Amino acid sequence: MKRLVAVLQLLLALILTVAVISTLFNMVLIATRPETISVVNAIIGQGVIIVCLAALAKVIGGKGWRALKGAPQDAKKNADEAD
Repeated sequence: MKRLVAVLQLLLALILTVAVISTLFNMVLIATRPETISVVNAIIGQGVIIVCLAALAKVIGGKGWRALKGAPQDAKKNADEAD
């Protein structure tokens, strides 16, 4: 079951990465439009979305990768294994 959850986490991280890339591409297309306040607002909003999605993909991907490798996911498990 843990392996299934880890694979699903990695799949979600991949989907989030694709969403980041497509949002970045969309932001480039929006930047080619004439400068108006709505264009600036869209660029700022998409910039925030890109940062948040990239951070979430990194966290979920790292957690899934560690779970797939069988490594402990927090310091408490590391301390328990050292005893």
